[in-house]
Amino acid sequence: MSYFADAGQILIRFIFGVLIALVVLRVLLQWVRANFYNPICQFLYKATNPVLMPLRRLIPAWRTIDIAGIALAWLLCAIKLALLFALAGIAPAIAGLAVMALADLIGFVLLLYLGLILVRIILSFFAGNTHHPIVPLVYQLTDPVLRPLQRALPAFGGIDFSPMIAWLLITLARVLLVQPLLDLGSRLAQGG
Repeated sequence: MSYFADAGQILIRFIFGVLIALVVLRVLLQWVRANFYNPICQFLYKATNPVLMPLRRLIPAWRTIDIAGIALAWLLCAIKLALLFALAGIAPAIAGLAVMALADLIGFVLLLYLGLILVRIILSFFAGNTHHPIVPLVYQLTDPVLRPLQRALPAFGGIDFSPMIAWLLITLARVLLVQPLLDLGSRLAQGG
């Protein structure tokens, strides 16, 4: 691959990574019913509303799950992969691209949760500084993952092992769910 193709890959991954992150965070914050007036939530809503609001007229939400947001994030993953394939001179089959985009989206969400859990662990060392707007959002986003584990595993000696167990389970999900989906998508993309 040429230097320009490498640079193009970096730009595509960066731009679409930011766009996917905005949409996924919007979906997750809506799912956990985060405080709408939080400045970070306000930014995410303003950044994603121009695309999501018209899409919601076509694809309504189901309970607290923003189906339009999930569809948009999946579509962004598919476009990203299509551009990366085009840059490499490959024309994948649509079915393979669709499956790979789903795997890419699931992998992104799992990686995001690994990062959020790490941030929560770091924040736990600074219990007095909870005034930043990101702090309650990190706790709201990670609570649905960590609470069931905290109920199942009591803290031993004041140490909460739930983040470690969650980290292990998410890593296993990346290996046992995302990688097989990527392999299936790759085979379908090649027409096999």
